[in-house]
Amino acid sequence: MKRIGILTGGGDAPGLNAVIRAAVKTAINDYGCEVFGIRNGYDGFLEDDGIIPLGLNEVRGILPRGGTVLGAANRGNPYARKVIRDGKEVTIDVSDEIVKGIKKLKMDALLVVGGDGTLHIAHQLAQKGVPVIGLPKTIDNDIGGTEVTFGFDTALNIATDALDRLHTTAESHHRAMVLELMGRDAGFIALQAGVSGGADVILIPEIPFKFESVMNKIRARAEKGSKFSLLAVSEGAKPLGGVQVFSRKGDEVYVPRLGGIGHIVAEYIEGEGFESRVTVLGHLQRGGTPTAFDRMLATRYGAAAVRLAARGGFDRMVALRCGEIVDLPLEEATAVPKRVRPESDAVITARNIGISFGD
Repeated sequence: MKRIGILTGGGDAPGLNAVIRAAVKTAINDYGCEVFGIRNGYDGFLEDDGIIPLGLNEVRGILPRGGTVLGAANRGNPYARKVIRDGKEVTIDVSDEIVKGIKKLKMDALLVVGGDGTLHIAHQLAQKGVPVIGLPKTIDNDIGGTEVTFGFDTALNIATDALDRLHTTAESHHRAMVLELMGRDAGFIALQAGVSGGADVILIPEIPFKFESVMNKIRARAEKGSKFSLLAVSEGAKPLGGVQVFSRKGDEVYVPRLGGIGHIVAEYIEGEGFESRVTVLGHLQRGGTPTAFDRMLATRYGAAAVRLAARGGFDRMVALRCGEIVDLPLEEATAVPKRVRPESDAVITARNIGISFGD
C-alpha cells in the first residue's frame, strides 16, 4: 500500500477532523504511504484543485475542531450530478469520471467518510472496481451494522443542554416549550436527549402521535401543579395517519429538507389554551467542538480503516460492536437504515418514568 485517499461526504458532523487525522497518522507512521485528501466529497475528483496532499503538518491541531478541513458536499452524488447544457439544467452520471480520477492518481485505497447516502455511493463505486472502505459518520445515528456513528454523541449533548436551558424559562413563564431536533427518519437524538434532558413528551418518526394524546399529558401536568411542559420533537415526527412536514421538496439530486413539525405542534398546544414557544436547534447540533467520545470513536475508526485497507478489505465498513471495532460488507451496512425500535428498552424506560410519546 503506497497511496490512499480520504474524502468526507454528506452533511458535516463533529469528529470528521479527528478521523482524517487518525487515518493520516496511521498511514504515514505505520505504513509509510502517501495520503491525499479529496475536497468537497466526490466532487473533488472533478475539480482542478480538488486533490491535496495530507501530511503530518496538515493534520496538526485539527483534533478538537468541528467541521471538516476537506469540506463536504451533501449533494455530491456522481450518479446524479446537475449540470447546464444548452442552457438547460440536466442530471448526468459522472461516476466513470470518478473512477478514472482514482485510477489516474494510482490510489491503493479510498477511505469514504459519510452517512447512508455517501456510503451507498461508495458501494456502487466498489462495483466498478474502486478499492473503497467506508467509515460511518452522521449525527442521526441511522447507519446499520454499527452501534453508534461518530457525531451523534456531540449532537446529543448539545440537544440535552438545550433542553436543560429551556426547562428554566418554561418553568418561569408557565409555557410549553417545544424543541425541534434533527435526525431525519430516525428518532435517536430526540429520544435520548428527551430522556436525558427531562422532557415530558418525546415525538419521534418511529411512533406516530396523536395531538390529543400530547395534550392529555400537558393537561395532566397542569392539573398536578406543573404548569409548564418540555417537548422534544424530532424533525421527522408525524401525526397518526398524517405525513412528515418538509420545508423544501427534493428531487433526484436534492434531498427533501424536513422541518416545521415543531411549529405545528406548538400551534396546536396554543390553540388548546396553553402558551407555547418553539426552538429549532438546527445546525447547532452539527457544529462546534466534538465530545471526547466522538473524538475517540472517530480516531479508532480512522486507524482501523487504514489497517483494513492494508489487508485489502475493500467494499467494507468499519463499525462499533460490543465496544470493539469490527468491519462488515458495505452492502450489509447500507441495506437497512437503523431506526428506533418502539419495543426497545430505551423507549420502555422513557414510558416507565412517565414520558409520553403521544400515542
